[in-house]
Amino acid sequence: MTDSAMQNRQHWENEEKKLDERVREAMFPGGDKAIEKLRKEGKKPARELIGQLIDPDTRFYEFSVIAGFGMNYPGVPDVPCGGVITGIGRIHGNWTMIFANDSRVKAGTYFPITLRKHLRAQAIAEKNGLNCVYIADSGGAFLPMQADVFPDDGHFGSMFYNMARMSASGLKQITLSTGGNTAGGAYIVFMACQSVMIDRLSYSFLGGPPLVKMATGEIISAEDLGGARVHTHISGGADHFCQNQDEAIERVREILSLDAPQKMYLHRYEERPPLADPNSIYDLLPASTNQAMDGRAILKAIADDSYFVEYKQHYAPGRGDNILAGKIRIKGIPTGVIASHKIGVIFEEAARKAAEWIVRCSYEKIPIIFFQGSPGYMVGSDSEHNGIGKYGSDMVRSVSCAQVPRIQMVIGPDNGAANYGMCGRAYRPNFLFTTMRGRTSVMSGRSAGGVLLSIEERKREVTGSPMTDEEKQAFFQKMMDKYDGEAHPFFCGARLLNDRVLKFSEIRDWLAMALEVSLLKPIGEPGFGNVRF
Repeated sequence: MTDSAMQNRQHWENEEKKLDERVREAMFPGGDKAIEKLRKEGKKPARELIGQLIDPDTRFYEFSVIAGFGMNYPGVPDVPCGGVITGIGRIHGNWTMIFANDSRVKAGTYFPITLRKHLRAQAIAEKNGLNCVYIADSGGAFLPMQADVFPDDGHFGSMFYNMARMSASGLKQITLSTGGNTAGGAYIVFMACQSVMIDRLSYSFLGGPPLVKMATGEIISAEDLGGARVHTHISGGADHFCQNQDEAIERVREILSLDAPQKMYLHRYEERPPLADPNSIYDLLPASTNQAMDGRAILKAIADDSYFVEYKQHYAPGRGDNILAGKIRIKGIPTGVIASHKIGVIFEEAARKAAEWIVRCSYEKIPIIFFQGSPGYMVGSDSEHNGIGKYGSDMVRSVSCAQVPRIQMVIGPDNGAANYGMCGRAYRPNFLFTTMRGRTSVMSGRSAGGVLLSIEERKREVTGSPMTDEEKQAFFQKMMDKYDGEAHPFFCGARLLNDRVLKFSEIRDWLAMALEVSLLKPIGEPGFGNVRF
């Protein structure tokens, strides 16, 4: 191992230790004391329930674990894990989207970030054709921010709109109530295809006892107002009555036990491990996010048999090869790839190649993974005259119109319009993952600092108070810190700009899951308007 490879590995292992610590903070809000409180209430932690719900010896792929940190809502600086657990697991062999309110985080209350996380998981479920299970224990909307969570599209009502639409399309919506579900939260129970409640543990009502007393003068207990027995024996608002959480979990599994087995709409080969060491990614990816990387070597560390069938390998050397295109297999599943290579800057030749390959994959009906590590499209008169705007737009247009499953995997700079052409969040990929090396922003901190400093210098000169060298340096550093900070995976992950921050060692497993889930729906016919090859 070379000195640079050893330095890379040490750097990324240290960075992933920081990720482990942030994940631990998200998963254990309140520590052992909070878990002990749940036990006294007859409840298990939500992730323990999920572990019982999914098939034995299978994995729960949890999304957006580090969501919610640094939100600085009124009186609530952090919302660990966004206050809701979402992810995909197998139930009787079928991939299923699972939601679970974490009552340790402000009683499962919905903040704006909680809503965004919940709605993103519903969007994944609908796009990929997954049944949904909701483990519900929520106090409803965070009332001090009602204007930000209640009235608009994308607010609280959108959860129930999505439930209704998915149910109508044949995607089951199953709710297990493990605690209180008040006001809007009650609809998680009442709008489910089937709902399960637990005796003297589950409650569901549009208005709780205090509101009922204020509105009508009636004095009534939570149990008599909307307990499990009321809704399963009297109102009919729920369907299954259970004595405890273990029985309730088994009932949910029983409800889904006779669903038709899912199938993939693509051929699959025998799974074969990479010939290259998958963990060599730690050595290959430079510690500096601005340093060139070997995209081919990274693909070989991920692909079955380390086999990469490359498209236009020799096209436009030095300009067309900053983007790689071709096919690999991941755990037997064939997929097209568009991958950043070297410094990743996209010249017009690279953009043309990428756009062509996106269209070809679409006509072949195979998914595409975008391994993104590009600081942007090339600028300057030479590139403008050669059509970078036109060919970059062709790439963006192809990404927008591709009807095949698309997955983005960020492994480096993710700046400017390259974020668009490489299928960033606005282009609605089936899944979007990043790593601790990912940096998502309009431009790098250094570039932003230089641009903004030049603007500030001109402003100060006009006012007759030019900047001193010390002021220039301080201003530049401040802007660089701001932009680099906002590009960091922790900042982006907290705000749901990705579905998961992955360790390098997790990339292959997560991409295999994402490909399999993305192929559970038939792929439609391509349609590209004025882009055809």
